[in-house]
Amino acid sequence: MKIEYDGTPFAGWQRQKDVASVQGAIEAALEKLESNVPSLAAAGRTDTGVHATGQVAHVDLKKDWSPFRLSEALNYHLKPQPVSIVDCAEVGPDFHARFDALERRYMFRLISRRAPTVLDRDTVWRVNHPLDLDAMQAGAAHLIGNHDFTTFRATHCQALSPVKTLDRLEVTQHAYPGGVEYRFEVVARSFLHNQVRSFVGTLERVGAGAWSPDDVKTALEARDRAACGPVCPPQGLYLADVRYPEDPFA
Repeated sequence: MKIEYDGTPFAGWQRQKDVASVQGAIEAALEKLESNVPSLAAAGRTDTGVHATGQVAHVDLKKDWSPFRLSEALNYHLKPQPVSIVDCAEVGPDFHARFDALERRYMFRLISRRAPTVLDRDTVWRVNHPLDLDAMQAGAAHLIGNHDFTTFRATHCQALSPVKTLDRLEVTQHAYPGGVEYRFEVVARSFLHNQVRSFVGTLERVGAGAWSPDDVKTALEARDRAACGPVCPPQGLYLADVRYPEDPFA
């Protein structure tokens, strides 16, 4: 399943007791179609308030559903929750949404304007001061490649190693009513907990002039969580795409 959701009312992707989750919502819809459905396996576990336009999950079902009928039935039972099954595909028994993923792409939306954002209030991070695009791009360049990202991982991150390869971190500028939108596109095979939000929060400090671009390199080389800039809020973050050896939705 390719899944889109607004993470605002959910305590993240992962099913949890007594709180709303995206996984729990989809599994409840699946239970309306079949009994004793096994747990969904997702490409990534998004945190509280984080959104998705291209989350991927798989599940083993007993009935031979056509992809179209399954997506239509799930979307019917998901209403009125802000979760949509954008596409479904039948895959082989060896496919795994998490372990087969070659690349995950996240996108973060940061708005610079004095006026509050009303329509986008739960889907962007707004700051009320100007930002320097060139400085943020220069700071981002220090993070690309294979590094020990201890500085940019949450203290409770459960990854076995802080060493990851960051394939792309692009910062672009776009028109936005009354201000400017900055988009951070971050691509890697896998990520540490809070890594993207740590990147964006740190680069925002660079754009605001509180840090120099070279301060990002210094923080990275410190391998110390205390050297990280502030972690930005979750509402501007989207899991945008997951790439596999063969596109199951092609």
